[in-house]
Amino acid sequence: QVQLVESGGGLVQAGGSLRLSCEASGRTFSSYHMGWFRQAPGKEREFVAAISGSGDSVSYSDYSDSVKGRFTISRDNAKNTVYLQMTSLKPEDTAVYYCAADTPPAFFSRRYYSDEYDYWGQGTQVTVSS
Repeated sequence: QVQLVESGGGLVQAGGSLRLSCEASGRTFSSYHMGWFRQAPGKEREFVAAISGSGDSVSYSDYSDSVKGRFTISRDNAKNTVYLQMTSLKPEDTAVYYCAADTPPAFFSRRYYSDEYDYWGQGTQVTVSS
């Protein structure tokens, strides 16, 4: 069983920045692919970013078109934590943000699909005012 706890959400003005954190339990965190999704009121949950887990030092990341160039996903395996650095925030980024873990066997090729992920955090609210 993997538990995920997000933090770092809040209220920010358009153009501002926030960093979300997601701490995971489990002794094999480095092997998990990790993703961030978001859900705005009245909308479906959507993919935001993902970062691969691997046994070597290289991690691959990917982003939705709507956040590419503004958001950065990273991980610190020593701290069992994945981050989402969000800059140049827009009102349309307002949503509940969820982190998710894809545990082995994990397929990074399916990173866009929420059903690929095995565990989810409780979500953290991000509100961007205009």
